[in-house]
Amino acid sequence: MEDEIFESPQELLKAKQLERQIRKGKKKRSFFKALQRFCLGVLVLFGMYYFCSMDGWYLPKDTFKNFDPARIQVVDNKIVKTDKIKSIVKDFEVERKPVFMTNLDELENKIKSLAPVKSVYIRRYAFPARVLIIIREATPVITVSPDAKVKPVAAFTKGGRLIEGADYLPLPDDFKTTLVLSYGNKGDDYRKWDADKILNILKVTKYVETFSHERVEYVDLKNPKDIYVKIESTTIRLGQFDDKIFDRIRRIPTILPEVQKIKGKVKYVDLSWEKVNYLKLE
Repeated sequence: MEDEIFESPQELLKAKQLERQIRKGKKKRSFFKALQRFCLGVLVLFGMYYFCSMDGWYLPKDTFKNFDPARIQVVDNKIVKTDKIKSIVKDFEVERKPVFMTNLDELENKIKSLAPVKSVYIRRYAFPARVLIIIREATPVITVSPDAKVKPVAAFTKGGRLIEGADYLPLPDDFKTTLVLSYGNKGDDYRKWDADKILNILKVTKYVETFSHERVEYVDLKNPKDIYVKIESTTIRLGQFDDKIFDRIRRIPTILPEVQKIKGKVKYVDLSWEKVNYLKLE
């Protein structure tokens, strides 16, 4: 673009002055825009700081000591009572951090140390800051008692996890378990049972129920070398736990009709002998 041709020096001077004024105007506008952006940034940062420092993000330091139900909720715990959880987390002090940044690993480990607890999930919420503790418990399949008329003193899960103590027993009625009679200190200490032992007891129970068509009331292991199983109509002596025990259980249908004929007079059905069945009378 060719430069404009001015007819006089005065016109050239006016043009130059106009250009300077335009440049000054642009600089002023740029300065005010930058100032606006700066002030806006400061306001945003201040707003973020104020928002993040609001109490709604933070758990009080003594949250777990007080166990305020507005701050802490425990769900899905059927065996472990909430009071038990309160007692083991009361010394946990919360850091001064937003609830989503607070390290609760120690809290999870404390709860997971309880025998019935399989896993723990902690969900965090804000405004107000609070936590939801979700308990996943192992499912008991066997309860242990020294006598059928005495409340259970221990329970086992399918994986062999031992649950004992007044904090957890007796179990809620929701759990349907096989009752096993054991002294725990004579011949067969139930505290030493492992997962295989539990599975074998359950297998015996299932076999007896299948071939008798009756519910097993309890398995008597007080003498582990001479096992008895109580069903609804009678008691069955199975002898020692060996490779032949399931073959002996299969003979139940051949002897139960005889029990029905003299109902009330049979002390137990003896299947402990190989290929020989007989009734022990009262």
